Parts: sequence; C-alpha cells; structure tokens
Amino acid sequence: MKYKVTLNGKTYEVEVEQGKAMLLDEYEAVAPAPAAAPTPAAAPAAPAAPAPAAAPAVTAAGETVAAPMPGTVLRVEVTQGAAVKAGQLLVVLEAMKMENEILAPKDGTVAQVVAQKGASVETGSPLVVLA
Repeated sequence: MKYKVTLNGKTYEVEVEQGKAMLLDEYEAVAPAPAAAPTPAAAPAAPAAPAPAAAPAVTAAGETVAAPMPGTVLRVEVTQGAAVKAGQLLVVLEAMKMENEILAPKDGTVAQVVAQKGASVETGSPLVVLA
C-alpha cells in the first residue's frame, strides 16, 4: 500500500508491504525535515497489518491434509475415527466465493479433525490428519 505523509512541512511517499516500509519519494514543502523523519512516518502503517490467528495444533501422527489456498471452512464432512477412501470428500473450503472440495489423498482413518466450520485458514493450514 502506498501512503503520502506530510511531516514538518515535507511530504513523503511511503510504500508499506508486510510490515516493511520503503521511502519512494519525498517532496520539498515549507521547511526541511531532519534525516530521520521518514522512520516515524512509516510507524503508523505497521500496526494496521492484521495479526496472524493462532492455528489449531496437530496432535495426531499421520499424513496432514492441508488447505491448498486461503479461505473459510464451510463444512467438515468427516469425524475423528472415520474410515475414508482415496478421493472421499473431507472438507469444503470457500475461497473467492467458490466452494472447493478437499479430498482424501489416500485410504485411511481420520486421526484428527483440525478444521472447524466457519474458521478462516491460510494456505498450508492443517485441515485433517489421516493415519
């Protein structure tokens, strides 16, 4: 995100990306600013980044089926201890207003259901553990 910040009569164009700020350009205004002025200008933008949510912990041993994309869990179709076949529906994940079916990669037993209905997940977040 790009911001224009005026500080002590000087305008700074700042780009902030994942908590890192970079000065793109500065414009002369009324009074010259000290050399350390760009650092305070970027400080208000850093807290605006969302804090990562704590992901549920995987406690069971086995193959973890992870989210292939960020999204929201719409439905969890399996329970712990259930036998599943390769290609069976495990979780329905909504991403960009589309429902994506997450399927079992192999035959096995559900050792742990990590995902919960309504939870937001990131790419690589564990959904189900198969034993």
